[in-house]
Amino acid sequence: MIRSARLAAIVLGSAALVGTAALPATATDAHTLPATHRSPIVIGAVQADSPGRDDGSNRSLNAEWVTVKNTGLRPVNLKGWTLTSRSTHKKYHFKNLRLAGHQSVRVHTGHGRDTIHDVYQDRRDYVWHNQRDTATLRNDHRRIIDTKHWGRR
Repeated sequence: MIRSARLAAIVLGSAALVGTAALPATATDAHTLPATHRSPIVIGAVQADSPGRDDGSNRSLNAEWVTVKNTGLRPVNLKGWTLTSRSTHKKYHFKNLRLAGHQSVRVHTGHGRDTIHDVYQDRRDYVWHNQRDTATLRNDHRRIIDTKHWGRR
């Protein structure tokens, strides 16, 4: 009985050593892959369906918005970045907007005066589909930075 217990302990100890030896190899392999750079800029909350009746008024258009936020500490200039709707193919081009660390900006559909907290696409029709759409944020090199889906795909 003691011999069986000792044999079981040796087998279990050997298995643990083999498992431990395998872990660093796996971790090392993962580190040899190219690291993806994650941007601190992300798409936040989306209000694709303006409250109330869609009457096409500027008030209704501006109640449709997408939030873009900087989750990092450093400021990022969004000049040349774009925000696009997959369903309508409408694209908003950011002007010279510096988004400070932990700051967000709402991109409204209608007309208005741009501030550091709200920018306006100056459109006369809706951009985002209520039931299903995808917002895509690209940087000034046309690389996809973030996407946000809603509804059924």
